[in-house]
Amino acid sequence: MATKIFLSTALLIFFSAASAWQSSPQTATSKVSDHSRRSLLLNTPIIAITSFSTISNANASTDTSNLQFTTTGSGLQYADVKLGSSSTPSPQNGQTVSIDYVMSTTGARYGSKIYSTVDTGAPYRWKLGDGSTIPGVEEAVRGMNPGGIRRVIIPSKLAYQSTSASAREECEDGKGLGPKPASEAIGEFQRFKNIYCNIDRVYQPDLVMDIKLYGKRN
Repeated sequence: MATKIFLSTALLIFFSAASAWQSSPQTATSKVSDHSRRSLLLNTPIIAITSFSTISNANASTDTSNLQFTTTGSGLQYADVKLGSSSTPSPQNGQTVSIDYVMSTTGARYGSKIYSTVDTGAPYRWKLGDGSTIPGVEEAVRGMNPGGIRRVIIPSKLAYQSTSASAREECEDGKGLGPKPASEAIGEFQRFKNIYCNIDRVYQPDLVMDIKLYGKRN
């Protein structure tokens, strides 16, 4: 019962903030508006936007208000919410990787969350370095230890951006680079396509992902 009350309170805080943003004057360009949404999203506790308590242990802190982000040479930004086990090495090329994630965006007008593997109970798995996964996610997990939880901000060049019409078509068909919402999650998949597979969209917003890395799987 206490958990339900906590979640309800957290969600109320988030949606109140979102409502306040929607009632504020619109900025002159979509990029400025996206910057405001980005700031709101990145300073929102994970529990409020992702129900991440379901994949974090009860003793782990999931407050992101004081996170310090590091920017890599590629432009990826990351901050560790929970460090994994230092006794277990980070994944290497050729190793099968398994993660749970919550996918959000800085470029959606009506809410930020797109999809969560936690909701479907189906972690995302792939073989590191096999070319099946967007570069931003591969870079993020290379520096993690199993059990860790990391928030990453992935620029479009490390996500789904492509000038190839065929690549966009593959994306719309549920093919191409992952991770992406399961096609049977119709609403979430459609939302993803509208933002990241839309060939008429002038630019793609940053992708924000909360990732939990699991242990070695052969």
